[in-house]
Amino acid sequence: MNESTSRSGVENPKAEFTSYVKGGVLAVGLTLIAFGLIGFNLVSGPLALGLLAGLAVIQIVVHFVYFMHIDLKESHRDHLQLILFTALIVAIMVGGTIWILFDQFMRMM
Repeated sequence: MNESTSRSGVENPKAEFTSYVKGGVLAVGLTLIAFGLIGFNLVSGPLALGLLAGLAVIQIVVHFVYFMHIDLKESHRDHLQLILFTALIVAIMVGGTIWILFDQFMRMM
């Protein structure tokens, strides 16, 4: 039983609202950190790409946990597996597209 449901199974609006507020604050904070890192030229080059990718992954986790209420509990594992499988398929499609475009670019040189 999670914090947003009571013993009777009825949603607890206050706990759910608190979850959304926490998620919103974290999401806005992560976004401001990303913009600040680049906007104030605190990092550049490959380090900037790595930090932005890391912040993006953290942002995804925040959205899953606080907005979509997906965690590693037994009842939510099916949802998590579906999302991870979808992410794998998207990664294969994007990676394959980049690979093909790069190969075509190298052949044209």
